[in-house]
Amino acid sequence: MLRPRIIPCLLVHQGGLVKTQSFKNPKYVGDPINAVKIFNEKEADELMVLDIDASIKGVAPDFGLIAKLAAECRMPLCYGGGVTTADQASRIVDMGVEKVAVSSAAIKTPYLLTEMSAAVGRQSVVAVLDVRKKKGLFSKGYEICTHNATQVIKQDPLAMVKNLQDAGAGEVVINFVDQDGQMQGYDIEYASQIKNALNVPVTFLGGAGSLDHISQLITSIGVVGAAAGSLFVFKGKYRAVLINYPTPEQKIKLCHDALKA
Repeated sequence: MLRPRIIPCLLVHQGGLVKTQSFKNPKYVGDPINAVKIFNEKEADELMVLDIDASIKGVAPDFGLIAKLAAECRMPLCYGGGVTTADQASRIVDMGVEKVAVSSAAIKTPYLLTEMSAAVGRQSVVAVLDVRKKKGLFSKGYEICTHNATQVIKQDPLAMVKNLQDAGAGEVVINFVDQDGQMQGYDIEYASQIKNALNVPVTFLGGAGSLDHISQLITSIGVVGAAAGSLFVFKGKYRAVLINYPTPEQKIKLCHDALKA
């Protein structure tokens, strides 16, 4: 049976662990492997690692880093960054990574998800969609971004997530660009629309600044993945770097209370 998942999301930039705000101004917060070791100790549900350089530079996945992450990680691991072929996805899964995430490559060529699903199984294929509110005084609705929000795709996000699901995605991750690093809560209204449009598991990322924000997401939408970056690498109003995660008891109570509400 599916249950809510609380997922730290680690961003890798120039080999280091960073945190951004609205996809800008990456701040170095440590070493990715050390962070994985700490999340092992804290018994995280799952871990997502995204290389934010690969698509911008048009380079292949960093298989050396992936091998180190997979060897160290004792929880389900999702890796994304630079994956453009089913063969690359197979190689990553063979290293011990449970899920492979793709974003711009899947948006450009949804059939990639079909090929990946055939190669590694649909449950291991994750489509990531970066979305933000349309800019402009008279603009309404949401738009899709790629390449660290430097490019805009002229397609409706709701239609796109359905296309990605139909193409072979076993899970969809929605990353809210406007909320990234703000720690003011998820965009629950739009998250609900996305959740209702899909039949596969969905994870939301961007905006969580407290466990209450995760509780609000699960209470409002139900069984989803609640991913966060800043919440799990910063502590306090001055954002001191401190890797943290709810205790098993906190996690059980949070999810139980949220679903019961």
